[in-house]
Amino acid sequence: MKYLAKIDAKGLVKMHELLISLNRLAPGSMAKVVQLSAEGPTRRRLLDLGLVAGTLVESLRKSPSGDPTAYQIRGAVIALRSEEAAKILVEPAY
Repeated sequence: MKYLAKIDAKGLVKMHELLISLNRLAPGSMAKVVQLSAEGPTRRRLLDLGLVAGTLVESLRKSPSGDPTAYQIRGAVIALRSEEAAKILVEPAY
């Protein structure tokens, strides 16, 4: 787990927002994309799928074998393998 430091409008640093990788998001949960740690062609593919900072993602369901997982991204259902989703840092929506 990682914490994100943000500076609010008053110039105060906040450290309370928990970041997790997308593959740890429970089915039925939503999160906002914060950062991609992927590089090269994988990064390009994730960006092309709409996984840019601020995008809302919903984890829909896992396959019977547990990998891949289906996600709702910008109105489309996309299946991502766990190794790809692990490179996407998100802030869970509570």
